Amino acid sequence: MSMRAEQLLDWYDRERRDLPWRMAPDQKADPYKVWMSEIMLQQTTVATVKSYYKSFLEKWPTVQDLAAAELDEVLHAWQGLGYYARARNLHKCAQVVTRDHNGRFPESEKRLLDLPGIGPYTAAAVASIAFGLKATPVDGNVERVVSRLFKVEETMPKAKKQLTELAQTLTPQKRAGDFAQAMMDLGATICTPKKAACGLCPWMKDCVARLEGEPTDYPRKEPKKPKPTRKAHAFWLTRSDGSVLLRKRPEKGLLGGMMEIPSTEWREESMSLNNALRQAPGSALWKSKEGIVKHTFTHFHLEVTVICGRLQANSPVNGVWVQLEDLKDYALPTLMKKIVQHALKTTT
Repeated sequence: MSMRAEQLLDWYDRERRDLPWRMAPDQKADPYKVWMSEIMLQQTTVATVKSYYKSFLEKWPTVQDLAAAELDEVLHAWQGLGYYARARNLHKCAQVVTRDHNGRFPESEKRLLDLPGIGPYTAAAVASIAFGLKATPVDGNVERVVSRLFKVEETMPKAKKQLTELAQTLTPQKRAGDFAQAMMDLGATICTPKKAACGLCPWMKDCVARLEGEPTDYPRKEPKKPKPTRKAHAFWLTRSDGSVLLRKRPEKGLLGGMMEIPSTEWREESMSLNNALRQAPGSALWKSKEGIVKHTFTHFHLEVTVICGRLQANSPVNGVWVQLEDLKDYALPTLMKKIVQHALKTTT
């Protein structure tokens, strides 16, 4: 084992974070729990994930339990975590593991990559942490540590391949899972984005960025491009009993499989009210509400105008009618909750 690996593992043994999905040193990791946590932690903070992780395990303590659940139930439990494709793949992966692998995750990084929703990072994380194999999961924390340790000048995201290769040179044959978690902890608690605590770092004397410049200048990044703004109209359609129309979004695409307030397509060009009404889910006397619902996704901003109307008699519609007090029982993403709040606030 290299000196660097020993230094980091010694630090990890003293300073390791106490996380719900992390096993004590004398315990064997559960691949299901490792996989569950890694999927949830993608683009989501540890603080946010903790309660969801606990809730999911209480509902579905085994991969077979999760596989047997209804997708809508999983999506509903996922509300608030965002990036809902992860929830759909979580459910699909559980079904594949249960059906094709007798409820056991494959003990191979290559075979893990064949499972739905598992990319190179997750496959390496499960292989190393759950099975003790020599694998190198590289997330944002690891990229930051490596870019500073070696003072990598190439800008992101072009530098990702080089950073992965450098990270792989650090991974020891033994305790690969602990080393992977140590790298994550180092990036999360010491080698942080804006203020690195270099004096506490076990690699302080080796870090080229610290020795030759300013660590927080790394990883190098290209200037951010401004996010485009898309626009849409949402249709708040009610009927005589006070219920509101919901419909399910297509399985593929943004918010796939989630319930929504019916809306027009989302596009950068403005749409007139008359053109928007051509996409209305039913016949009604429509009226636009004052104000705009704003929401930001990873790659764009969205501005939604809410149009309210009461269904005219015998007008056919596709969707499901839901009483207002029952909306909480449906898997509505944050954007749709904002639309509901806006419609209820402005409806007289």
